[in-house]
Amino acid sequence: MSKFRNFLWIFVLVMMVISIVACEKQVQVKEKQEEPPVVKEKPVVVEEKPKVVEEKPLLLEDPPLLLEDEEETGPVADNSRCHVCHINYDEEVLAVTHARANISCEQCHGASDDHCGDEDNITPPDIMYPAEKIRPFCMGCHTSEKIDIAVHKSVMAKPDAKESICTNCHGEHRLGYRTRKWDKTTGELVQDDKVRMTEKQEE
Repeated sequence: MSKFRNFLWIFVLVMMVISIVACEKQVQVKEKQEEPPVVKEKPVVVEEKPKVVEEKPLLLEDPPLLLEDEEETGPVADNSRCHVCHINYDEEVLAVTHARANISCEQCHGASDDHCGDEDNITPPDIMYPAEKIRPFCMGCHTSEKIDIAVHKSVMAKPDAKESICTNCHGEHRLGYRTRKWDKTTGELVQDDKVRMTEKQEE
């Protein structure tokens, strides 16, 4: 029996050795399999950003650009004195077009010093234009030789200047809402909201 026992012990030892060796091989195979795959790196492509051309910001003192104009072609009229109250004309097409031609508000409406100095705004401008006087005044500079007759034919055909007013088509050279209205021929105040800036407040 002792031979059998020895044989059994040897058999068990051999089996253990075989098992240990087999396990080590499996562990090594698994370790090899678990290694992360080698990733070939793609070359990094840096996208070029489009070049941005920075434009200078417009300053409040700069006259607004009109249509396709990119820069002034000569002296520009300074209407800042008028725009203190009439800021709506700072970008109005008719006013801007004339300013670019160095024709100021004063050249059509007079210096209007009393009007500018009146904080209650009851003093009219020096020169105002009733409807029938607008076309004849504009034609003083924009003579029939200088305008496109074909475009203006229907307007010029109307004998009554009240019906063919230049500012009906050119610009928006009028206030949308008026708190004061004057008779444009006499300068008499005909509509007034009675608000006064210079009245002393009651205590």
